Amino acid sequence: MLRLSLPHVDDDAIAAAVAVLRSGQLVHGAEGTAFECELAAYLGVRHAVVASSGTAALHLALVALGVGPGDAVLVPDFTFPATGNVVRLVGARPVLVDVDPGTYCVTPEALEAAMAAFRGPERLRAVMPVHEFGQPAAIDAIVALAQRHGLAVVEDAACAIGATAGGRKLGTFGEIGCFSLHPRKTLTTGEGGVLATDDDALARRLRRLRSHGIERDAAGLHFVEAGYNLRLTDIQSALGRAQLPKLDGWIVARRALAQVYREALAPLADAGRLTLPVAAEGHSWQTFMTVLADGADRSAVIRALAAQGIEANLGAQCLSVLAPFQGCGGGPVAARLYRQGLALPFCEQYGAAEVSRVAAALAVALA
Repeated sequence: MLRLSLPHVDDDAIAAAVAVLRSGQLVHGAEGTAFECELAAYLGVRHAVVASSGTAALHLALVALGVGPGDAVLVPDFTFPATGNVVRLVGARPVLVDVDPGTYCVTPEALEAAMAAFRGPERLRAVMPVHEFGQPAAIDAIVALAQRHGLAVVEDAACAIGATAGGRKLGTFGEIGCFSLHPRKTLTTGEGGVLATDDDALARRLRRLRSHGIERDAAGLHFVEAGYNLRLTDIQSALGRAQLPKLDGWIVARRALAQVYREALAPLADAGRLTLPVAAEGHSWQTFMTVLADGADRSAVIRALAAQGIEANLGAQCLSVLAPFQGCGGGPVAARLYRQGLALPFCEQYGAAEVSRVAAALAVALA
C-alpha cells in the first residue's frame, strides 16, 4: 500500500531516543529544554514551549490568554476539529468563518464580514487563523485586522512548521503560534505540540499551565495555579531534536514533489475533473489535497485507489456540519471542501514514480 504519508524517523532519531531511554530521564528535562531552545532559534522567537500534542498547544494558548466563558473566537470552518474543540473546552463560543476555495484558508475579508455580523451575547476575544496543510493564510492582514478590533491572534500552524510568509516563519505573527508534531506532520515526535511566542509573561504562564501550575526556584516547587499535565517527554524531544536540522531540506523536497503532482494532474484539472491547490510562496506542503468536481463520488474514488494499493482520504473537516458546532455559522466553501476534498499520498520520501502511479490510478477512477 502506498501510504498517505510516512513519518521520517531515521537511524539518528532512533539512536537519540534510545540514548534517552538508557539515561533514565524520561519526562521533560534537559532534552526538552534543549529542544525548546533549538525550536525558538529555528522559528525566530524568544520562546518555544513544547507540549503533549498540537491540541494541547491550542488549548494552553487560549487558557493562557484568559479566553473562557462569555467569550467568542473566530475559527475557520474548514480545519481539523481540534481548532474548534479547544474553544468549546475553555467554555467559549466558536464563530465559524468560511474559507477560500483555492488556499483552503480563512481570508481577512471573510473575518471582517463575520465580525460585522456578530451579535453576541458573547464578546469577540480572539481569532484563530489556520495555515491549512502548510499554506500561508494572509497573516499580516489578519493580524492588522485583529489589532484594529482588539482581538488576540492564535495561529493554528499545526501543519505549517517551516512554512513562511514574506520570509518569516508562520506561527510567529500572532500572540501565540501553535504547531503539531503528529506522525502526519513533516517534523514528528509521535504525538507532540509546540507553542511559539515573544511574550515573556505568556511563555512563563504556558510552562506553568503545562505542568500542574508549578513554578520552580532555588527554594523548590511552587503550585501557583491549577494546571494540567501536558508535558512532552524527553524521549519525544530527542526524536524532534534529531529531525529539526533536516526539516528545511525535507520542505524543499515537498515543494518539488508538489510541483510534480501539479504537472501530473494538470490534464485532469484541464478536463474539469478536479481543481488543484494554490501553490503560494512559503507553502510547506504537509498535505496535497485536490478537490474533485461536484459530480464525482469521492468515496468511490477512494475505494478505487485502495484497490490499486493507494491510500487516499478526505483532507479536513467542515466544522459547521459536525454535531458540536451546530449553530456556530460556517459556509458553503468549507462544506464543499469537506465533501469533495481528496488528500493524496505525499511526503518527502516519495518521488516522480509514486506521483505517476497515483495520477494514472486517479485518471482511471475519474474516467
